[in-house]
Formats: sequence, C-alpha cells, structure tokens
Amino acid sequence: MNFESLDGYLLTGAPPKNDVIEALLAARPAAPGAAAFLEGMRRLRGGTPDLTLIALRLVLAGKKADDANVTALRGIVARAKAGDPAAANEYRAFLSSE
Repeated sequence: MNFESLDGYLLTGAPPKNDVIEALLAARPAAPGAAAFLEGMRRLRGGTPDLTLIALRLVLAGKKADDANVTALRGIVARAKAGDPAAANEYRAFLSSE
C-alpha cells in the first residue's frame, strides 16, 4: 500500500492533516498494530497528534513504534519540515531499513 499522503504530510505539511487522516480511515491499512492508531484517529480526527501519525507510519513500515524509533523518526521529520534537504532520504531509508 502507498502512503504518499502520510509521508508528504510528515515531511512537508502537505496535504493537510485532515485529508491524510480521512484517506487513512477510508483505506484502513491492515498492518499488524495499526488498528488502535486508526481507532484513535477516528475519534480525534484533526486533533490527532503528529506523534501518533509518526508512530503509525512506523507500524505501517513493519517497525516497532517504540520510544527509540518514534524519537528518531520525529527528529528526522522535524529536520525535513525545517528544510533539511537530506532528511527526506533519511526518512525513507529509516522506514525501509531492517
């Protein structure tokens, strides 16, 4: 499954968070561990914290959404939104690494 809108939101802020959440809720990705995140998003909609989206993205990549991974990915996301040109590649590498 493609998560371009979620990745776009996390890396650049576009598309808008509400659009990303609605798309995820419509698609209902069946990755192990995703159901609880999706239920929280269903309840909170636009109030869903970005940290939840970061943790969900890890789960969708087949990774653990533990403190170390969430913290590392949050740092990469912050650098990307601040304009670091290397951060997008680091983001993709982090999600694809074993």
